[in-house]
Amino acid sequence: MSYKTIVGLEIHSELMTESKVFCDCKVEFGGDSNTNCCPICLGLPGTLPVLNKRVLEFGIRAGLAFNCNIAKETKMDRKNYFYPDLVKGYQISQYDMPLCEKGYVEIDTEEGTKKVRLIRIHIEEDTGKSIHSNDGGSLLDYNRSGVPLIEIVTEPDINSGEEAQAFLENLKSILKYIEVSDCKMEEGSLRCDVNVNVIDEDKDIKTTVTEVKNLNSFKAVAKAIDYETNRHIALLKAGKDAIRETRRWDDMKNETIVMRVKEGVADYRYFPEPDIVGMEIEDNWIKEIRDNLPELPHIKKDRFVSEYDIPVYDAKVLTATKALADFYEETVKYSKDPKQVSNWIMGDVLRRVKDEDIDIEDLRFTAKDLADLINLINEGKISNNIGKKVLRTMFEEGKDPNTVVKEKGLIQINDEDELNKIVDEVLDKNPQSIEDYNNGKDRALGFLVGQVMKATRGKANPQMVNKMLREKMS
Repeated sequence: MSYKTIVGLEIHSELMTESKVFCDCKVEFGGDSNTNCCPICLGLPGTLPVLNKRVLEFGIRAGLAFNCNIAKETKMDRKNYFYPDLVKGYQISQYDMPLCEKGYVEIDTEEGTKKVRLIRIHIEEDTGKSIHSNDGGSLLDYNRSGVPLIEIVTEPDINSGEEAQAFLENLKSILKYIEVSDCKMEEGSLRCDVNVNVIDEDKDIKTTVTEVKNLNSFKAVAKAIDYETNRHIALLKAGKDAIRETRRWDDMKNETIVMRVKEGVADYRYFPEPDIVGMEIEDNWIKEIRDNLPELPHIKKDRFVSEYDIPVYDAKVLTATKALADFYEETVKYSKDPKQVSNWIMGDVLRRVKDEDIDIEDLRFTAKDLADLINLINEGKISNNIGKKVLRTMFEEGKDPNTVVKEKGLIQINDEDELNKIVDEVLDKNPQSIEDYNNGKDRALGFLVGQVMKATRGKANPQMVNKMLREKMS
């Protein structure tokens, strides 16, 4: 039997404006509870919201980056529902006249490039936050209430957890490139809901859509989709259908759990927000925002391949974030060896960044320092292995490589007379290895090279040592 998974995503992304969407309260993660909120955040009687122009600008910037049409006229609406963390009983959002429509994001699949269409991007306000204490009580923090969001809604073009993950990675990369959101999922500034159902292609029967809410990691999104796919297939095989419900992902149990029966649009009783007038978006403003968009990641990736002659895989890794791409280009500027720079960043640098759980912006050394290190190796002043040791010190102490090499006396030994003397001493101490090498055991050569490197604390030029040993044993 043939089954096809159908997935649509709804992504909420907090915008990096300095103030909230309808008041001048500060947008800041953390801080003492209820210190960044005011009567407007709480919707108290007598207050009037005023739309932050910067929110509109960021929404348009996102729409242009995702190839959307930007509305010439748009408005805000009230979405009525009650939760403890939405104290005024309604959310100011957009309903029938969203800011952006009909965009797309491209992803790489085994079958080639796939275009995931976007239905809309609209702006709205975030809710507050419930904090549940160990004694069973609940506390409410309204610092997040009124933080500006964009909601990005896709067509059901995604067909697996893997595709959803690829889509979200591209979307996150673009949002960070255009600097409208920091996309920190651990802080809730990027959240995802998934809508899943399955089609039995042989019988042309499909299950009712299930929504899984508030997924806060890409892995959780992929797992939830795979879990729901299997659950829906099991229902189809049993001749049953899913019910229209909202579920949540339990990371400990690796399964989705029912939260509530899903509300329909009618349940929200949308109506135009009476306290905010409709808006007209001028073409000149859209053009100005478009002209100031930075180079987007997929365009930068193609440029890296053509300009620096590095493999597509390298370019894809290096353009994953704007900060990493900028660090790469800055390093290349000083080293003039793009492939070597790519190798060092993708290897030792990113490995250490991952181990220390830091961002590339948090490095204690500069791009020029890394270029200087690579130049020392390329000029034969230190070996590759010594270079790795120097890099470790750069990570730990933030010193530039020339200082590290000088302080630790790590300059590579290229003096032929000095190396000859050390090689002779090693050969004198290891006659059995000489005999083994002459009997065809190549590993003996590696052992002898290692002994010379050990005697010089890794400072001998390995190519010269290798050549000398071969000549002396032949």
